Amino acid sequence: MKINLKTSLYLLVCVLGTTLSNAQNNQISGTITDKNGSVPFANIYLKDTKIGTSALDDGSYILKNIPSGTYKLQVSVLGYQDFSTKITLKGSENKSLDIKIIPASEQLEEMVVTGTLKAVSRSESPVPVEVYSPTFLKKNPTASIFEALQNVNGVRPQINCNVCNTGDIHINGLEGPYTLVLIDGMPIVSGLGTVYGLSGIPNSLIEQIEIIKGPASTLYGSEAVGGLINIITKNTLDAPDFFADAFVTGWGEYNIDLGTKINIGQKTDMLLGINYFNYDHPIDNNGDNFTDLTLQNRISVFQKWNFQRDNNRILSLAGRFFYEDRWGGEMQWTPEFRGGDEVYGESIYTRRWEVLGKYQLPIEEKVLFSFSYNDHSQNSVYGDVPYIADQRIGFGQFTWDKSLENHDLLIGTALRYNYYDDNTTATASADEVVIPSLFVQDEIALANKHSLLLGMRYDYDERHGSIYTPRMAYRYKMTDNDIIRLNAGTGFRVVNLFTEEHAALTGARDVVVTEELKPEQSFNVNLNYLKKIYADNGTFVSVDASLFYTNFSNAILPDYDTDPNKIIYDNLNGKSVSKGVSANIDFSFPSGFKFLIGATFQDVSQTENGVTERQILTESFTGTWNASYEIEEIDLSIDYTGNIYGPMRLPTLGESDPRSDFSPTWSIQNIQFTWKGLEQFEFYGGIKNLLNWTPNRGNPFIIARANDPFDKNVTFDTDGNVVATPNNPNALTFDPSYVYGPNQGIRGFLGLRYRIN
Repeated sequence: MKINLKTSLYLLVCVLGTTLSNAQNNQISGTITDKNGSVPFANIYLKDTKIGTSALDDGSYILKNIPSGTYKLQVSVLGYQDFSTKITLKGSENKSLDIKIIPASEQLEEMVVTGTLKAVSRSESPVPVEVYSPTFLKKNPTASIFEALQNVNGVRPQINCNVCNTGDIHINGLEGPYTLVLIDGMPIVSGLGTVYGLSGIPNSLIEQIEIIKGPASTLYGSEAVGGLINIITKNTLDAPDFFADAFVTGWGEYNIDLGTKINIGQKTDMLLGINYFNYDHPIDNNGDNFTDLTLQNRISVFQKWNFQRDNNRILSLAGRFFYEDRWGGEMQWTPEFRGGDEVYGESIYTRRWEVLGKYQLPIEEKVLFSFSYNDHSQNSVYGDVPYIADQRIGFGQFTWDKSLENHDLLIGTALRYNYYDDNTTATASADEVVIPSLFVQDEIALANKHSLLLGMRYDYDERHGSIYTPRMAYRYKMTDNDIIRLNAGTGFRVVNLFTEEHAALTGARDVVVTEELKPEQSFNVNLNYLKKIYADNGTFVSVDASLFYTNFSNAILPDYDTDPNKIIYDNLNGKSVSKGVSANIDFSFPSGFKFLIGATFQDVSQTENGVTERQILTESFTGTWNASYEIEEIDLSIDYTGNIYGPMRLPTLGESDPRSDFSPTWSIQNIQFTWKGLEQFEFYGGIKNLLNWTPNRGNPFIIARANDPFDKNVTFDTDGNVVATPNNPNALTFDPSYVYGPNQGIRGFLGLRYRIN
């Protein structure tokens, strides 16, 4: 049979067409799910091709017309870890592939605002910002954010008094007054009220907590010298309709958080949160006749109003009221002994209210007005020493957010009002000052992988004149998973001694201020490296490491060593340095096991007159960990959290004091079990302080002269020095300042959460 040319060409075209058709006829289909069910709208695509799609409402997807070959299939969706796997297709293959994705790690791609006052993804921020969500806080439930921060690497809640248990937050070994606490970006908490800003906000209303380690005075002014903590509350779209969380501990502590969302009309929503904490059962396990844990009765009410405006412009208003009655002291103390010298007690009544808001101007340019005001009243007695104080801080700020080609500008002006008055001899009259400020920040896109942020702030304080705080941040994004950041800047802080140094009020030491205190100033350099690793099997690893160096001039540190009967305050004639290395490693496995471990090694010292010594109450190293495992078959999750602290120098009363000059290496460890077998309910319980560690281990006592808190049986010579006597052989005075950790030992806890979305 003869086949002509026309027929041959026709057959060739048919064969090639069939071959090509079969080559293009491969397809992949399946469903995207997580542990709770289907995940809609995930992006599914073959890397380095134009083949891709989005999952439907039920999580299903299909990729069609795929040529034969080997590909890397990738899945990405906001809030989840990226998934990738290799896949080979041959001939006309219809492959079924169901994919289970894992929620994103705690600190992966959250939006952050604290570093630059602009909302950017964490990886895009030129300033390293650590982010912690309510999920992180739940792993070790506490009655306040202050306690919860014990599991954050490089951050240590420091208890400053054995008796009343007031405290502050240390970041990278720096004292608490160097840390600024904000709520929704507003610096409403400082000085007298620092610890109170970290209490009383229901966990259900917290969107995330952002932490910056290092000076941020260029944007936030005074107090942001060592770092800052920004508590960001939810907007009404993300908040639950109702939330309740209550727990009780074996020591008799009760805590309850209530939160709800209320719609008022079509354009107004309101969040309401209430926190109540009570502990009224005195315990003295170390046998010194002093309460091991301060008795507390506190309530906090928080409201946040959001108003819908045209063009999605911002308008929000929030307020909080806080009241607390706390006391600690001799076990037989009652309120009738308050302020007397018969039975020793430290009693603190605190009333505080705050208001803050944001308003975006109705103009084409993005101009935002932010404001806050707080009023803090404290009525305290420390034995027979009264301390009555009032502090008011007002803050208003305009910011203009302007984007130009390769430049992202932020220009602002602020006005801060400070008022402080107390009954101490150090405050002869009320301290009242208004501080105007100007600042500018420019983030420059130098190239595809490089950006540079430059900033400058100018403040004028009539007490100290003009103050300049420059700042620089450089980000090099080598790849999507490798980022290097270099930050440098200065900070300043105006000191109000009695609002910040609790040791100046308690105990028998005399307070001596040798000169007019000047503002502290600091210079900081921080080098940060972030590495993300995605394995083909769904395993995720994140490494976040930093080198830091901070140099202080005019540092004001309490001197306990020169005279054991005095606390001497003056500006350091030399320098104070904090330097070290810090790293967090975050593991997440497809099996449901997650592990976060962090460590910080630091050297914090002060040099004066050529002599360098380690700073008091500063650990040489710290470590934290958080291990979680979910057993989906029985709806049970297990969380094991803990920390470890290296030795720190302690404030003893001289060479004859038998207490150790250094703390041992010590650790607080906790375990929790959470069952989610009932819809909308969570039941949780566990044990805190598994090792039953308390600071009295290895010490003859913690509080010096606890049997004579008013020093009625202490003998002094003509120069005011303590004389050794048979009933006081070590020549000591009453001193509760020897404290570096909680006196609360092992205890169980049980809790219940209920949520309506």
